[in-house]
Amino acid sequence: MDDGFLMEVCVDSVESAVNAERGGAGRIELCAGLVEGGTTPSMGLLQVVKQCVRVPVFVMIRPRGGDFLYSDREVEVMKADIRLAKLHGADGLVFGALTEDGRIDTELCTALLAVCRPLPVTFHRAFDMVHDPVVALETLISLGFERVLTSGCDSSALEGLSLIKRLAEQVSAPWGGITERNLQRILEGSTASEFHCSARSARDSGMKFRNPNVTMGASFSAPEYSIKVADVAKVRTLNAIAKNIL
Repeated sequence: MDDGFLMEVCVDSVESAVNAERGGAGRIELCAGLVEGGTTPSMGLLQVVKQCVRVPVFVMIRPRGGDFLYSDREVEVMKADIRLAKLHGADGLVFGALTEDGRIDTELCTALLAVCRPLPVTFHRAFDMVHDPVVALETLISLGFERVLTSGCDSSALEGLSLIKRLAEQVSAPWGGITERNLQRILEGSTASEFHCSARSARDSGMKFRNPNVTMGASFSAPEYSIKVADVAKVRTLNAIAKNIL
């Protein structure tokens, strides 16, 4: 945080990781399945990203999309993924877990934190689904999480700014819908010294032959012939805006 702030960029490919670092990101959150809000990446992706970038790489631990209420078998998958991520060079881990009534699952979080240590751990945007964010944040601090990603329990960090301002005095980092058009308002309206973004642009596929009648996922999934990657220019712009403010 030599500039007084830290920009973390969420990526799901080697290209995006390299672009994020080139643009000035101070940390990378490595995921798969960004269409679902991010799931656990492959260890192959982690290995290659670690070979290509020098900034810290935090690895998402989320066995599936959907809610954050996990079965015993899903918990075993999460523990195994944490151990593998540590083995393959993760610099930190990112996860979140809730109870059925919208509270932090303290028992599960404590167990997962024990597997993660000594690496730092971020509680991800499961936080935005809690029943009482103030109580939830106090719980996360007591458990030992270093930071919390949040959009202020709203559709984006801009809409949730008033709550972020209250929470950012402790351990939170704004996330969600952050762009060059609203970053200044978000940072000026909070005391956060970190922010989290994806800064992606669509890039057309190199495929010349295309079959328009087939999709590889559900009807709402991303189109096969358009690839979203972290945009160096966008990352640089966000970096410059933050430098001006913080």
